[in-house]
Amino acid sequence: MIRVQLPSLLKNLARVDSEIELEVEAPVTLHSVLDALDRRYPMLQGTIRDRSTLRRRPLVRFFACEEDISQSPLDAVLPEAVARGAEPLLIVAAIAGG
Repeated sequence: MIRVQLPSLLKNLARVDSEIELEVEAPVTLHSVLDALDRRYPMLQGTIRDRSTLRRRPLVRFFACEEDISQSPLDAVLPEAVARGAEPLLIVAAIAGG
C-alpha cells in the first residue's frame, strides 16, 4: 500500500480528509503511483500532470523520504520506504510570486 499526501486544494477536489492509500504493483514508480491516483480519483486528472503529455505541472513538486524527486524520470523506482508504505509520497503545490 502506497501512502500519498496531497495539498489541501487537491484533497478538497478529491473529497478526502487525510492521506490517500493506493494499491500499486511493483516496481513502484512515480508514473505507476500517478496512474493509480488518476484511476481512483478521476477528478484529479490534469491537475498534477498534463493530460496529453503526462508531464508534471510546473508548480507541482514530488517528495519521497524528504528528497525532492520532481526532476527524476517518471519511471525511476521510488525509495523502498515509500514502496512499502513506511513513508508517504508528498505531492506539494509550489508557490510562485515576485
